Amino acid sequence: MTDSDDAQWVRRFHPASAGARRLVCLPHAGGSASFYFPVSRALSPAVEVLAIQYPGRQDRGHEPCVESVPELARRVFAALRPWLDEPLAIFGHSLGASVGFELARLMEAEHGTPAAHLFASGRRAPSVARHETVHLLDDEGLLADVRRLSGALSAVLDDAELLRAVLPAIRSDYRAAETYEYVPGPRLTCPVTVFTGDADPRTTVDEAKAWERHTTGPFDLQVLPGGHFFLTEHQPAVLRTVSTTLARTPLR
Repeated sequence: MTDSDDAQWVRRFHPASAGARRLVCLPHAGGSASFYFPVSRALSPAVEVLAIQYPGRQDRGHEPCVESVPELARRVFAALRPWLDEPLAIFGHSLGASVGFELARLMEAEHGTPAAHLFASGRRAPSVARHETVHLLDDEGLLADVRRLSGALSAVLDDAELLRAVLPAIRSDYRAAETYEYVPGPRLTCPVTVFTGDADPRTTVDEAKAWERHTTGPFDLQVLPGGHFFLTEHQPAVLRTVSTTLARTPLR
């Protein structure tokens, strides 16, 4: 298989019905496609989840990680070409939200087709910059930050063998997220829905609201109780919004 082979990048966990909407799901830093297995199960068969597996983790652990948000987006875009015949919505959490934004830009600029919808979760707007250098810390410093944010990876942080396997991907993804620089350009034309936690140390409500500057389409901000991984605690509420929104999305 080549590096851009869609089978390497795109995972489909559950069957979809005829006419199902398609939702591309992009993981957070250190995350993998399997993070979205419960999402796929909950939305199937009305929504077909295309969960993205970044290089450098799980069955792609032998591959080098990608340490740039724009490069990640470009390689995901290449892998998704077989699915661009129908509308694609995008959901990304944290790092995945930044990748999702750049992916939506590529869809408009290079394919001439806007995303059906962009759902950005747990991430400040692309144009809101912060100086962050967690990726430069030693292993203990990096892991302390992951523990502070909690989330899906926290359960494996005390397992030495698993930790050795995931730490390079965590550091690489942190580097991609923290070194991302927004390049001004045309605004998206797709609808954008943003989810944020009211106590997220990485994103204030105002920083989340700033996503509105990046689209000419409809915008909605939903603030939920919780920190950076509010998504896991409030998954049913988030998925109700996603499924209801996609059900209103027309098929071409």
